[in-house]
Amino acid sequence: MNRLLITGARVLTPEATDAPLASILIEDGRIAAILPPDATVEDAARHDATGRLVIPGLVNSHTHGHGGLAKGAGDKWDLALLLAHAPWVGGGRGLAEKRLSTTLAAVEMLKKGCTASFDLTAEFPGPTLDGLDSMAEAYAEVGLRAVLAPMVADRSFFQATPGLIEALPEPHQGRAAAIRMAESGEILATIGAAAKAWRHGPAGVALGIAPTIPLHCSDDFMRGCQQLAGEHGLRMQTHVSEARYQAAGGEVLYGSTLLAHMDRLGLVTPRFSVAHGVWLTPQDLDLLAARGAGLAHNPGANMRLASGIAPVRAAIRAGVTVGIGTDGSSSSDNQNMFESMRLAAFASRLWDGAEDDDWLGTAETVRLATEGSAAIMGLEAGSIAPGRLADLVFLDLDHINWLPLNNVANQLVWTEDSSAVRDVMVGGSWKLRQGRVLGLDEARLATEAREAAARLLTANAEVRRWCEAIAPHVACHCRALAGRFTRVQRLLKAD
Repeated sequence: MNRLLITGARVLTPEATDAPLASILIEDGRIAAILPPDATVEDAARHDATGRLVIPGLVNSHTHGHGGLAKGAGDKWDLALLLAHAPWVGGGRGLAEKRLSTTLAAVEMLKKGCTASFDLTAEFPGPTLDGLDSMAEAYAEVGLRAVLAPMVADRSFFQATPGLIEALPEPHQGRAAAIRMAESGEILATIGAAAKAWRHGPAGVALGIAPTIPLHCSDDFMRGCQQLAGEHGLRMQTHVSEARYQAAGGEVLYGSTLLAHMDRLGLVTPRFSVAHGVWLTPQDLDLLAARGAGLAHNPGANMRLASGIAPVRAAIRAGVTVGIGTDGSSSSDNQNMFESMRLAAFASRLWDGAEDDDWLGTAETVRLATEGSAAIMGLEAGSIAPGRLADLVFLDLDHINWLPLNNVANQLVWTEDSSAVRDVMVGGSWKLRQGRVLGLDEARLATEAREAAARLLTANAEVRRWCEAIAPHVACHCRALAGRFTRVQRLLKAD
């Protein structure tokens, strides 16, 4: 039996309210016991963690590994503009770039105290077996757990948004209409083949499925995704009511909320989670709770893309499982779960008329980013307790963020910015030591990232000019469409 005793550290309690001195016994990749600080265990190797705070690895409930090469791509973009610019932001990728982008995202998460992620990755015009394998291998090389869920659709952004093609100047309409996703049958066959041949489970990487946005998917295609999820036990996540124009599109196309329509198709199950959910109605939240589904809250992206403030407190009160995510590096621009916790707590205080009972407390926020996100991923992780996976992060208590140590939960959310992360283990194995990723050449990674960025800048120059030409028309149309959804208020009320 592989046994390790971690001694000398302060250990975060499952409630995330305290961190007393304690020892952690790890056996075969799981936490076997929490012991007194002076405990000894026969035949166990020892690791002295004096001066460290040990917390469960943070779990990113929603990101996009394909965004690793696209951080900092845009400025004054809302979601519609982000999608309008997607042809150049993510264009020109070969197999090497797909793996490289995922590696960059995984390394950033690991260095910032995250041990698992729900990755809605994208390939255009549809997923490939080689692409999925290469991205899964990237996670395995870095050492993170992941649900790798190909983000798929059988309609393009231009086809999916009611009236958008017709709203573009006539010279651009043909090009927009010509953008096509892969055929739905081809997409579903590829994911089905990947599920049957999936070999990355032992490395902690599971296959998922992500019909990207309901408007972008025909009903038959969404039913096909659900059939695959049920057949192979795949976790499913979908961007639902992220932006107000999307919620309005649901009213136009379905005569109901997007979530209600997906539920009629059978997609909303205990394996299902909503990403963002800014414009979910109270009835939507009750539906999620009744189905045992989850909500991945992405406060940074919701503010960055001017989507609004997600109803997290209302979701929790309704009984929905809530996790926290970063979103991708082209829509929120970093993979820092400490920042996401801080922004989640901040955003909860911005509701018009909200009182302190409505705010997210710091210990509660930590639990959302650990236990909540782990539940959405289906992981037995997220707290330091017997039987849980030994996914642990070691923070330096001599770092300025922790001088002095006044309140562990408050400082995890208010003062920690990931800079005190020193070591990370996943499944009881070290993946980060003294800030360095084990088993990966970070200097080479930097060189490859710079070279790829330069290559893609040249390759995507013409399509970028086209995207920039149509962007003002996309923004005007989608903002007008948004005004047609009035069921709920998700922005601060203007005086």
